[in-house]
Amino acid sequence: MNPPSLFDPLKIGPYELKHRVVMAPLTRMRASRPSLAPRPLNAEYYAQRATPGGLIIAEASPVVATGFGNPGVPGIYTETQIAGWREVVDAVHAKGGFIFLQIWHVGRVSHSSFQPGGALPVAPSAVAIAPEFRAMTADGKVVEYETPRALETGEVPLMVEAYRQAAKNALAAGFDGVEIHGANGYLVEQFLQSRSNVRADQYGGSIENRVRFLMEVTQAAIDVWGANRVGVRLSPYGIANGSGEADPMPLYSHAIKSLDRLGLAYLHFIEPRASGTGRADVDWKNVPSAMVLYRSMWSGVLISAGNFVGESAQSAIAEGHADAIAFGRYFISNPDLPRRLQRGYPLTPYNRATFYGGEEKGYTDYPGHDEMAEA
Repeated sequence: MNPPSLFDPLKIGPYELKHRVVMAPLTRMRASRPSLAPRPLNAEYYAQRATPGGLIIAEASPVVATGFGNPGVPGIYTETQIAGWREVVDAVHAKGGFIFLQIWHVGRVSHSSFQPGGALPVAPSAVAIAPEFRAMTADGKVVEYETPRALETGEVPLMVEAYRQAAKNALAAGFDGVEIHGANGYLVEQFLQSRSNVRADQYGGSIENRVRFLMEVTQAAIDVWGANRVGVRLSPYGIANGSGEADPMPLYSHAIKSLDRLGLAYLHFIEPRASGTGRADVDWKNVPSAMVLYRSMWSGVLISAGNFVGESAQSAIAEGHADAIAFGRYFISNPDLPRRLQRGYPLTPYNRATFYGGEEKGYTDYPGHDEMAEA
């Protein structure tokens, strides 16, 4: 038998994908202000990148007002935001695509200028991000991160409920599922890692305790959606936003094996070689591969992301390391990316300067291959 291909069908939860080129969740900071609701420009952007039977994971969306660390990011906690997302979802569905929403809280990766009433950001523990990492204020200044306020034990279940409500809101907006953002040094990963979690209650200390918040948030989403329409994103061996565990293998082995028992739609890795990709391209050398290390611990669909191109994506699928590959930067500059990869068309380079914020430039003005040929 031939090995699986990037363009073979794949079943994710109840959905039959026609190919395995997934659009990764990408922060673009182009929501309406001050409502932080998606707008028609966002619907156009996602529709451009939708394909029949293709999966899009929409950009990370804070579950509550305390969850922001960047300007212009769409939320998923007000009726206006739900209505804006519904227009995005309808546009993707009109193209025959599927779309999950990544739900998010940044935790300590924020600044008081983003917080209601100017309060300190919240986190598992009052541990600041190291000074070599820099925060951006709501008015664009670059400063050191503040020491966050540790969530009290009684507040943690309230945060879990915020994720549950966000999952309900995503359902109301018509999404096909939700993805829990447990990567890149944000709130869920802050609970996971001993560097950022020094709690002495049932959410801190042992690996089992530190994994508890992830499991409770995931179960809250399952209660709304059913397990087969919930995904989780993790970044083992990652270093984004001051994250990093001294010995990641025991922690992530426990987390992945615990998640595996739930029957989720998929597990989604950020490969360590791409950890910290955001405002600059990175390609770390001599680092492990998450998909290779943990594949044997995960019995369901595995999506991997991070510095893949067509050939390396196909190899990962053919060798059984992953079932689908998520692309980010090249999906920005190539709205017809699946078709280009399948037919061997050249890829349009991306313009990093237009990634975050703005209007059409660098967002909806990238042409498809046929449009370029006709120009």
